[in-house]
Amino acid sequence: MASFLQRLTRPFSSSTMRFGPDGAGQASMTVPEGAQQATLAAGCFWGVEHLFRKDFGGKGLLDARVGYIGGETDSPSYRAVCSGRTGHAEACQIVFDPTKLSYATIIAYFYKMHDPTTANRQGPDTGSQYRSGIFYHSDEQKRIAEEVTKKANEQWWKNSIVTEILPAGEWWDAEKYHQLYLDNNPGGYECPSHFVRKFADLQ
Repeated sequence: MASFLQRLTRPFSSSTMRFGPDGAGQASMTVPEGAQQATLAAGCFWGVEHLFRKDFGGKGLLDARVGYIGGETDSPSYRAVCSGRTGHAEACQIVFDPTKLSYATIIAYFYKMHDPTTANRQGPDTGSQYRSGIFYHSDEQKRIAEEVTKKANEQWWKNSIVTEILPAGEWWDAEKYHQLYLDNNPGGYECPSHFVRKFADLQ
């Protein structure tokens, strides 16, 4: 069992491998016909992926991948993103079946499973790479994200949400060892801000 200190330490890999949006080095995440993508940033991407898989696996979530979005450089590495110099956010990209799992449900869950009121921070993790953001893939997703955000802001977060809502730009897969990190490292670091709040349903 990992020590308390080990759980609080987010390790760097000695690997220099980088993965681009074409999946160089690993298979690209496929989007079956009729499926959609949701791209969300909510702090340390290990916990975001883990919670979505745990609560929606087999319930409309088809796949999930962690990576980087919203930055200004090509093929960013984890070290570069953690420096804050690339402008990227750690994010989770989800492929889902909209006939079983709605985008509105995903966005509402997003607002339950992290703290959207802290700019460039989640718990002890600080820096622009840990910002809260929704990166939409269509005008319909933008509309839904804005509607759910307004309700969550008013009903759950006392008008203090600072989440960005932006068009999805270029996505870069994180290095292979980040994928399914908490499944492969059960004693690994988990941000204390990542848990599902027991809010009443949005009205």
